Amino acid sequence: MTPNPVLGVFFHWLGGLASGSFYVPYRAVKWWAWETYWLAGGFFSWIIAPWVLALLMTNDLLAVLAEAPASCHFWCYTFGVLWGLGGLTFGLTMRYLGMSLGMAVALGYCAAFGTLMPPIFAGAFFTSVLGTRSGQVVVAGVVVCLLGIAVAGLAGMSKEREMSAEEKQAAIKEFNLKKGVLVATFSGVMSACFSYGLAAGDPIKAITLRHGTPELWQGLPVLVVVLLGGFTTNFIWCLILHRRNKTAHQYFTARAGESYPRRTDETIIETAIDAPSEEMVEQSRKGNGAPARVPMLANYIFCAIAGTTWYFQFFFYSMGETQMGAYKFSSWTMHMASIIIFSTLWGIALHEWRGASGRTIRLLTLSLAILIGSTIVVGYGNYLGGLPAGH
Repeated sequence: MTPNPVLGVFFHWLGGLASGSFYVPYRAVKWWAWETYWLAGGFFSWIIAPWVLALLMTNDLLAVLAEAPASCHFWCYTFGVLWGLGGLTFGLTMRYLGMSLGMAVALGYCAAFGTLMPPIFAGAFFTSVLGTRSGQVVVAGVVVCLLGIAVAGLAGMSKEREMSAEEKQAAIKEFNLKKGVLVATFSGVMSACFSYGLAAGDPIKAITLRHGTPELWQGLPVLVVVLLGGFTTNFIWCLILHRRNKTAHQYFTARAGESYPRRTDETIIETAIDAPSEEMVEQSRKGNGAPARVPMLANYIFCAIAGTTWYFQFFFYSMGETQMGAYKFSSWTMHMASIIIFSTLWGIALHEWRGASGRTIRLLTLSLAILIGSTIVVGYGNYLGGLPAGH
């Protein structure tokens, strides 16, 4: 299959749309603690969707995984576990900084580490990348992406300075720049491990191709292993939260009055252990604590939609990576840029930027333009890399 960077950019945009949108269905989940709806959706994200689609779209999945070297399984799984640590703090990032700024800061770190470390570790960065014109264009696109992320961060900080305390609380009830940046840094650096896990899965891709799997779907078996590592981290953490908060029964009971411990203080979230979302906290306070029926079926449906939507970001990512040719590592930058673009648009739609000045809105618009431009530059660099020598 001849690489097609234009098609690859399109696939990465679809992945970014899925990632920037997946959290929205969780807003419709009522009366459940964070650990309940996160794990319920996570079963679809990390187990059900990866296995179902890999079984449907690839050949001999179980045989392929059995043939893969044990070291390959180990590194894919381990990087998935480490990535899971970053994912655990994702919710706190958005809670402290808001969807737009939070994802911009976290994904800025994630884009830099996840894009550049694989070719550096492989010893190809200074030769095959910086040593070629096409590679230099790709690196320029990465720099443009990081610039766009920085401008998005400036827009967020500008919003913080301009909005009153009441407006901040109305848009993001627990906005805290210092806490948010610290959490976002940890989340971004650890989340970059997903990129390392995908790179470690190259032997699995080669094996599935030998079994006749179309090139477009070669990354799906790798996702099964990497996401199993992410599931492990999240599953253990949610069990810890269930035990501490006594919320495990939420999966089975429809009585909201017993679903989550009542709190009298206004500071609901201090650490990840106290991580019910602000929407769930608001729901649990309605009616002065009077018992209410939990919409169990609706909650599970919305969790399934959110979890499956989350998985589709990497479903499309694996497709886009097959179209990028020699510089497939640049897929990570395009994925991060697309996520920020679409999450920012969701932030606008959800009124996180209400009350911001014209200057802040111009910064936000500029960041979107730069990020869109970065995907075009990276795509062009991959196009140049696919041309015959001398062109």
